[in-house]
Amino acid sequence: MTSMTTGNTSRADANRRRILDIALAELLRDPDASMDQIARAAGVVRRTVYGHFPSREALISTLVDEAVEALSAADAAGRAGVGHPAEALARSVLAVWEIADRYRLLVALAQRTVTVQGIRERLAPIREESIGLLRRGLDEGVFVSPLPAPALAYVHEQMLFAVLEAVNDGLLAAEEAGRCAAVTVLTAAGVPASRATELVAKLND
Repeated sequence: MTSMTTGNTSRADANRRRILDIALAELLRDPDASMDQIARAAGVVRRTVYGHFPSREALISTLVDEAVEALSAADAAGRAGVGHPAEALARSVLAVWEIADRYRLLVALAQRTVTVQGIRERLAPIREESIGLLRRGLDEGVFVSPLPAPALAYVHEQMLFAVLEAVNDGLLAAEEAGRCAAVTVLTAAGVPASRATELVAKLND
């Protein structure tokens, strides 16, 4: 009986994973994709999709949660072992951007279906790490800003969202966006533009 239950659970988990993967691809292709479209693309009946996700909003919310987990991992990996605050910040933005660019249409979609407060709450762990890094950089004089670290972290967060939207709206080429985002965040923290550009170019080599 236990093996049968385990097998059923494994199949259910596999179905759920497949639905999420297909849903992400469909929503990135068509942000207005319906649950029916997602079910057809996944090769399952509509009832199966609703069995895992009670609404389209719940499905998108789960995808956003997974995106945030990936962003958090990228942020930690980007900063790992880097002592200098400016380099750590630049590496973090570049690493996060690789993930954010993959999900940028989902982020735009989430802003229509998930509350702004909900998105902020999901990003809280990443923001806390950023605050610590910014505070250290401000204390060491590497960063210069009239804003305290927590407020500056919010500014950086909104700037990254704005760059994502600029790419979505065709105002900025996707291949340039990561570099531009990193330089923009550094200069917003008070790093001279020439130094920020040089640092990001070096990290991109």
